[in-house]
Amino acid sequence: MRGLRQGLAIVLGVVLWGLGGVAQAQQQKVWVQIAAEPTLSAAMERARAYGGMLDQVQGYQLPSGGYAIVLGPMDSDLAVTTLQGLLTHNIITADSVLADGKAFGQQFWPVGAIDQTAAAQSLPVSPAGAEVGLDETARREVQTALKWFGYYAGLVDGNIGSGSRAAIAAWQTARGYDPTGVLNADQSVTLIDDFRAEDLAFGLETITDSIAGIEISLPMAMLTLDSTTPPFVHYKAKDGSGVTALLISQPGGTKASLSALYNVLQKLDIMPVVGDRALKDSFFTISGRTDLIETLAYAQIAGGAVKGYVLSWEVANGNQLQRVAAMMQSSFRSTGDVVLDTGLVPLDEAAKRGLLAGLTVKEPKVTRSGFFIDQAGSVLTTLEAVEDCGTITLDQNHGAKVSFADKDSGVAVLMPEAPIAPRSVAVFATLMPQVGAPIGVSGYSYGPRLSAPVLTQGTLEETQGLNGEQGLLRLALQAMPGDAGGPVLDKAGEVIGLLLPAQTKAGKDLPAGVAFAISATALARVLTHPQGPALQIAAPTAAAAPTANALHRALRDMTVLVSCWE
Repeated sequence: MRGLRQGLAIVLGVVLWGLGGVAQAQQQKVWVQIAAEPTLSAAMERARAYGGMLDQVQGYQLPSGGYAIVLGPMDSDLAVTTLQGLLTHNIITADSVLADGKAFGQQFWPVGAIDQTAAAQSLPVSPAGAEVGLDETARREVQTALKWFGYYAGLVDGNIGSGSRAAIAAWQTARGYDPTGVLNADQSVTLIDDFRAEDLAFGLETITDSIAGIEISLPMAMLTLDSTTPPFVHYKAKDGSGVTALLISQPGGTKASLSALYNVLQKLDIMPVVGDRALKDSFFTISGRTDLIETLAYAQIAGGAVKGYVLSWEVANGNQLQRVAAMMQSSFRSTGDVVLDTGLVPLDEAAKRGLLAGLTVKEPKVTRSGFFIDQAGSVLTTLEAVEDCGTITLDQNHGAKVSFADKDSGVAVLMPEAPIAPRSVAVFATLMPQVGAPIGVSGYSYGPRLSAPVLTQGTLEETQGLNGEQGLLRLALQAMPGDAGGPVLDKAGEVIGLLLPAQTKAGKDLPAGVAFAISATALARVLTHPQGPALQIAAPTAAAAPTANALHRALRDMTVLVSCWE
């Protein structure tokens, strides 16, 4: 990272040397738009990544609803050369462009940064007080309205300068007016009336919580302060608004504490199971949407603490809450090293361990195991794990759908809704071990309580069922329900079968330690059949048996937690 930043400094140094002695004062200021993302969480992740390599990284909301990551502002000549240099060194992609900033709305990056007035544009600049007869209070309201609707990122100071002109022009364009950058009387009324209507509905206020050490803008027309149960300050819905919020303030400004909070928040009932997730060294974002609710969470390491927030709203409220979320993000900041004191409110031990005081936690209906079977991220599991599910997740983070189900064998193939690149894929054995040979099952015996699968060891007892059924393996194995769907492996780490759920034969409970698996041969017939998924099954190679560490690493990377939700 340091070398990359130094290399960029050399590139920019050459640029500045080449432009030395050239008068730049009259050049238009522009930005280098290096990326654009459709969601706020994805844009924040990209902005954070570029911020580790480049200086002057900023992020702005776009009228289209997307989010731009930019460098600047800078003189146009310098911007052109900077863009070329970044492209040459493959630091940015070929679709990066120059932007005049006129369409930039609310600033979301850097987090907590004081909004800066947009750089000079080519639009006319009028002296204060000359905006169609508006007084200073009205001019401030114009700027506030433009900021709310995502067109203005500057200071609300009543000075209608070049940044305000650019914002006015962008608003005029969006409303179908001639983009003059100057409001006439009717346009002023329309803009301010639209803003007042939404301001009345949302009531955005800057909240300074001195106990939590957080400052943030919240839609207080839709929220009311409920309670404080460390590490959360709870805001509940007001008058049936369908909006709730949490402020997060906890000691322990470490990556481990950040990661623990990241895992906790995903268990909340208000957090949709599937959505964008990004856990980085110093911050995370979580977002998700269902047919009913949408939720956004953000937290960062702030000194010796972790600070953040959660906003959740009913989808029926419309897309205006996206603007609230962007305003919250741009206004959020930690105020010193103050954190919520757990001594303020007595908590039982369970709440202290789980950091879930006062919150409803969701749990999956069923958790089972599965494993990757190709590089496209297909997962093989037991059919019992995914029947009658409203939502299916892989490792709790990735949504999935059933792409193939075979009732005869009791297996199902899942495809992730978004691409996954498996670090390890199952290799099916072509030769069965001898009866009595040691085997193992990799599975999530304890569901999501453990972050990695457990290897349970046993022996191969028979290569058929109790009644002579072909394609089954009988195992001596102390399996748990969560292990079902996991791969059964020989000592070389090759898959000899898939563990089936515990079975009852002829109405009789089988003795403890008896388990069954569908054999690799039977699996291959199902998975490669033209009427089935027709997958390409990886063949074993002549490589030496892996070491114990390598085998455990491969199992961890190959085995997947499969969760079935209502």
